[in-house]
Amino acid sequence: MGQILGLVQVDQSTVAIKETFGKFNEVLEPGCHFLPWCIGQQIAGYLSLLVRQLWMSAVKQRQRLSPDNVFVTAVASVRYRALADKASDAFYKLSNTREQIQSYVLDGNVYVRL
Repeated sequence: MGQILGLVQVDQSTVAIKETFGKFNEVLEPGCHFLPWCIGQQIAGYLSLLVRQLWMSAVKQRQRLSPDNVFVTAVASVRYRALADKASDAFYKLSNTREQIQSYVLDGNVYVRL
């Protein structure tokens, strides 16, 4: 019923991506907003701002030889979240966040000291 009247509710810890005729317009903060659909305004999607956690094991890609000739397998935990001021980048530029973070970490771009 709210969509018919042009009212949209954005939940707490979430932002909404507003488009006008398919073009990015602005990021809507939590609360109630008026979007008149008759002039082409719509919600393209929602983005959670909650902290998420990703567990991964480096054994899938490679094992490292430590200075004392012992193979070491690292288990990593990555915590991430979208920033409200960069919400449009997170929504439009990232397709699969979990796989992109996992690829970045397991590719060796993040180094851990033993």
